[in-house]
Amino acid sequence: MSIDKRLRSNFVDDLFDATLLLQNREECYRFFEDVCTVGEIKAIAQRLAVAKKLDVGEIYSDIANETGASTATISRVKRCLNYGADGYKLVLERLKKQDKG
Repeated sequence: MSIDKRLRSNFVDDLFDATLLLQNREECYRFFEDVCTVGEIKAIAQRLAVAKKLDVGEIYSDIANETGASTATISRVKRCLNYGADGYKLVLERLKKQDKG
């Protein structure tokens, strides 16, 4: 998969490099609380929750009820799962391995 060229920049590289330096969940909370609004963090977390539910075959109405996500958000996440850069797939597979281990 190729990454969208509009996303690439030195600023984004620095953000991702900084994120990779975080060593635990508490450090993530501290960094993201400073970098993002509460709404932004919750929106990203909601999308990951939607991706997890789509990955196990849950239906839109159940996902919407359980996560509070709109059907537009669910559709966007599903499109990314099917045609995106495989970022969700990468993370979901690693989360599954972590849960098993």
